[in-house]
Amino acid sequence: MKNDLLFDFTVDKPKKTVYITREFAAELPLVWDAFTKAELLDQWVAPKPWSARTKHMNFEVGGRRFYAMVSPEGMERWAVQEFTSITPKTNFKMYNTFSDENENRELPGSDWDYTFTEENGITKVSISIFNESLERLEKMIEMGFVQGFKMSVEKLEKLLETLSKK
Repeated sequence: MKNDLLFDFTVDKPKKTVYITREFAAELPLVWDAFTKAELLDQWVAPKPWSARTKHMNFEVGGRRFYAMVSPEGMERWAVQEFTSITPKTNFKMYNTFSDENENRELPGSDWDYTFTEENGITKVSISIFNESLERLEKMIEMGFVQGFKMSVEKLEKLLETLSKK
């Protein structure tokens, strides 16, 4: 595992936006798959000791991922992600909201914009997360989004390392 990889995390409250840039020591197609395939997302999208479980996912414009983060005690926190734009292997955008177990959304939500680039076997993922309200952004940060995201990315880094060896 390389320790000199970029990881920048910035919260811009006036713009109601979180900016994340993270490099991974893996080729772009593998990193793209890790962000766009349910069976891989379920292996890393949740901070320890939680896990993720996708109920259904259709990765196409207008398609959705409906999934839960599940605690070791079985508590579930559901979310709906609707894909609004996809440019294969370079960018995708989605609208994300929490929901109940029946996909009833809790508004407001946030717009996520992912950009992927690769140079010399290092893939950089740039993410901007625009929140529809400052209150939502502040609540997200208060609920531990920064720490949770970092823990999830650590799981992703290990997954990519394992998958790169295959």
